[in-house]
Amino acid sequence: MRILLINNQHHSKGGAHAVYLNTAELLKKHGHEVFFFAQKDEKVLSYEYADYFPAGKDYRKLSLVSKINSIEKFVYNKEAYHKIKEYINVIKPDIAHVHLFMGGLTVSILKALKENNIPVVHTVHDYRLICPAYLFLNGKNQLCDKCKKNKYYNCIKNKCSENKLSQSTILALDSYNRLLFYKPQNYIDRYIFVSDFAKKKHIEFEYDTKSKMSRVYNFMPNIDEIKPQKAKGDYMLYLGRLSREKGVSTLIEAQKKMNFKLKVAGTGPLLENYQTNEDENVQFLGFQSGENLINLIQRASFIIVPSEWYENNPMSIIESYAYGKPVIGANIGGIPEIVQNNQTGFLFESGNVDSLREAIKKAIDLGFEDYEQMAINARNFAVENFSPQIHYSSLIQLYEQTIKIKCKSK
Repeated sequence: MRILLINNQHHSKGGAHAVYLNTAELLKKHGHEVFFFAQKDEKVLSYEYADYFPAGKDYRKLSLVSKINSIEKFVYNKEAYHKIKEYINVIKPDIAHVHLFMGGLTVSILKALKENNIPVVHTVHDYRLICPAYLFLNGKNQLCDKCKKNKYYNCIKNKCSENKLSQSTILALDSYNRLLFYKPQNYIDRYIFVSDFAKKKHIEFEYDTKSKMSRVYNFMPNIDEIKPQKAKGDYMLYLGRLSREKGVSTLIEAQKKMNFKLKVAGTGPLLENYQTNEDENVQFLGFQSGENLINLIQRASFIIVPSEWYENNPMSIIESYAYGKPVIGANIGGIPEIVQNNQTGFLFESGNVDSLREAIKKAIDLGFEDYEQMAINARNFAVENFSPQIHYSSLIQLYEQTIKIKCKSK
């Protein structure tokens, strides 16, 4: 099968971008021909057809005037539309699998695929289809779903994008443009949600027909080659982006007055703010990858996921389980689907410092035998739910069904 994978960036930034690249390797291992389409930027990976990639732009780094001048391209990228049409004629894909596309490649690429009768599968990594600022958080960092029934003006009113009026306005305009002129529903044949929660949320918002929606969890590459660790480490570990929705502030507050070591691996806009809390028991390590990251996970006791937004299917949990590490997770979004309380870790009330402290205390007090069993449970859950084999089987079945349905509709 000739498969075109599409994503705003063609390099690994973690999260959705890592899933996009991991999916490519998985498909190649099973003998499929894989092609890419993304924006061209300073970090783009080498690729033989990269000349077909449209120029990329980081809108967050632009001045207000530049953002205003770039609104048209942000909501509908004409260059991406023309480039992908040329590209399709060269590679002739059987199906297109789209990951992140809004605010970069835009809905223009969906229109081009539709015009060329290419079946389209879209993995929904966030909530941008139904929430302009994609986090379901307002400018005050409170959970919010006021944009339900297409009331996107609330994104402007509540400054939902990082409490910034300009960014919030642009995102609201993008949502209205899609609603009025280029509905993704008209171009996407199948949606893949990475959590049941996200799928239910889109059904709740009446985004599209339920029959077009499937749930397929993310996967851990080479999970069979990983040797899990059953030993209880001497520190707690946070992995991920340091931004407002991740709940790191709550974690740092919970750590105070508790005698445990905390290591924080990651970077983001709030790193400098958090570093003021660094002491002998709290260490900020910055971005980690490769062997350094593996060693951090293996030597940790628990990985803590304190999210305060509707987290989908966090790769940090998948990676932790693969190495036999249990998780302390916030009871929000898709996290409760994969953190089984008292089995593979502990759940706590999202945003509640006292609740988090109680969960951490349970983790610290856990005896070595009970900890070992929890580590085994975590690893087994990963093998049963996040293996490449299971993911590939689900993915290829969806591809074949989508192609079949598309052929019948011609």
